[in-house]
Amino acid sequence: MIRQFTLATVVAAVLAALPVPGTAQSGHVYRVPVTGVVELGLAPFIERSLEEAAADGAAAVVLDMDTPGGRVDAAERISDALGDSPVPVYTLVNRRAFSAGALIALSTDGIYMRPGSVIGAATPVDGTGTKAPEKIVSAMRTEMRALAEAAGLDPLVAEAMVDEDTEIDGLVERGKLLTLTTQEAVEIGYATEVEDFSSLLADLGLSGASVVTAEANWAERVVRFFSNPVVAPFLLTLGFLGLITEIKTPTFGMAGAAGLLSLGLFFGSHMIVGLAGWEDVIVFGVGLALVGVEIFLIPGFGFFGLIGGLGIVAGLYMSLLGGLPTSPDFTRAGLVISTTIVLIAVSAWVVIRSLPGSSRLAKSGIFLLDRTDRSIGYESAARRSDLIGKTGRAITDLRPSGTALFGDERVDVVSESSWIVEGTPVRVVAAEGYRHVVRELTEDEAAAPMA
Repeated sequence: MIRQFTLATVVAAVLAALPVPGTAQSGHVYRVPVTGVVELGLAPFIERSLEEAAADGAAAVVLDMDTPGGRVDAAERISDALGDSPVPVYTLVNRRAFSAGALIALSTDGIYMRPGSVIGAATPVDGTGTKAPEKIVSAMRTEMRALAEAAGLDPLVAEAMVDEDTEIDGLVERGKLLTLTTQEAVEIGYATEVEDFSSLLADLGLSGASVVTAEANWAERVVRFFSNPVVAPFLLTLGFLGLITEIKTPTFGMAGAAGLLSLGLFFGSHMIVGLAGWEDVIVFGVGLALVGVEIFLIPGFGFFGLIGGLGIVAGLYMSLLGGLPTSPDFTRAGLVISTTIVLIAVSAWVVIRSLPGSSRLAKSGIFLLDRTDRSIGYESAARRSDLIGKTGRAITDLRPSGTALFGDERVDVVSESSWIVEGTPVRVVAAEGYRHVVRELTEDEAAAPMA
């Protein structure tokens, strides 16, 4: 028995000496900045940071927060990622954690606040500051309450941050939203006061851990750029102009590829940040297909064109809203669509008028410099009036068409009447677009110097 006790003691001592995951000796601490407005582009960044911290075996992740709030759907997506993280996550309220920021903070394993910081005021509002409909407020109120319960905190406090009808004696009266200072949050057990980030690490027992500050990578910056409401109208305009130009050309080329790429960047970026879903892409694609049917298969503009146009607009509009849209989201989406329509109308008018007359595109074979007029009929080339009166020599038999040489220029010609044998001197008597009419020279004309 004594030997067994001694062996157990030795094993326990060895295990105690081994590095334990989650201590300063065995992992890094990831510092993830959460600053500015909480928007959908922030969610992929935090999700990636949590995945990297887990893969690295980090001891903890700290959200360094200073935010006025933002989108509820973005905060919910971040909250879900925090709840699924295998690495402990803590929040350092570094001045402000309002609205969506409060929801994110409650989703972590602990809240730390610097002196003079505040947290709360989490009721959803629209762009004018008006309280959102009860349906949205109820969802936010219940979610905040559930997060507080899961963290072992007073759920009534979290509820009072969302609903001004919630009253807490000595803390907030009915008719006012709850916003806690650092001291108030510490007194009710909602937060721990720390001087700075180093003090937070010391409180966690991670003073010796190396700190890795997460930064947005190039892909996340690109996604945020292309999903920006200012950039979106230009992407859509380029996309539709490319397709319009492609319709005007005989084969699929650069214009169509550029158009599809622009539309792909629009929908791809909006899907990554969570604004658009596959249902929006499907509605847009069906609308585009119906418009194609109207253009290529059915003459005129009728039922298919109308339904297709509505499908295109509906798909684009839905892809700009997200999961829980508020009044500013509807306004922003309408502004993007309106701007896009104006840009497309102006740009399409310029493209349709200018491209067919471009000599550079004509030389490349994309467009033919042709025109139709009631008085002159169809012309596939410019009238060569400078050839009239020129004399040359047939270099093929003209039966009645063939080729003649005028100086160093080979010209397609047609005989005025009879067939003309190769080598016979000829003179141009008329130029009718592509038809250069010649007749055979008499002996006296042929003996004279050629013009």
